[in-house]
Amino acid sequence: MKKIGLVGGTGPESTIMYYKELNSRIDKITDGKHMPEIIIESVDFRRAWDYVSSGEYYLLKEYLSEKVHSLEKAGAEVISLTAVTMHIVFEELVNDTGVSLISIPKAVCKEVENKGYKKILLLGTIFTMEQDYMKNDFKDAGIEVVIPDENDRNLVAKRIFEELELGIVKESTLKEFQSIIDKMRDQYGIEAVVLGCTELPLLLNSENCSVPCLDSVEIHINDLIHEAL
Repeated sequence: MKKIGLVGGTGPESTIMYYKELNSRIDKITDGKHMPEIIIESVDFRRAWDYVSSGEYYLLKEYLSEKVHSLEKAGAEVISLTAVTMHIVFEELVNDTGVSLISIPKAVCKEVENKGYKKILLLGTIFTMEQDYMKNDFKDAGIEVVIPDENDRNLVAKRIFEELELGIVKESTLKEFQSIIDKMRDQYGIEAVVLGCTELPLLLNSENCSVPCLDSVEIHINDLIHEAL
């Protein structure tokens, strides 16, 4: 089994999910014979977020490159970021490090294609919703991506940053998100919602939403396990 390397800390809650799920699933898949070797390079979330917020993508790429190189030197053979927003510099990071990283957007797009969805709602941080790094693979596959209006985008981003990133899950926030999803279903005919932030599964799932939820963490972890095994 290949050693797994994770660039974590963006944020801590999703990093915990990755660590727990990789261990429990591989243990189950191997009938209790193996658990993975995992190395985590945890970044300073505030520093990384400041680079994104200020548009200093070169500095973000340099910072994440250091982490990827550290994982590689430590023997990691399957490496990935554990946050969608950090994929804003994914291509530059791959070019800079020469390491083949397991992409969240590509993994999720493949799953959407397999499900046969043609129109999806994308929820995530303000950067994920408004920029193209999470949308490009969908567009190339002929899948229409819609996002909430400006007020709803700001609400989603605020709840992610001030609550979910800190592990805070509120019933009132769930109701707000459910209302946004229902509105997008009625107005745009979305067939599913992509949880394009790795903390969103703390709040949303297909059982509490009016359309199927595609969990980017779940999908990405499946790809990581496939590569590791």
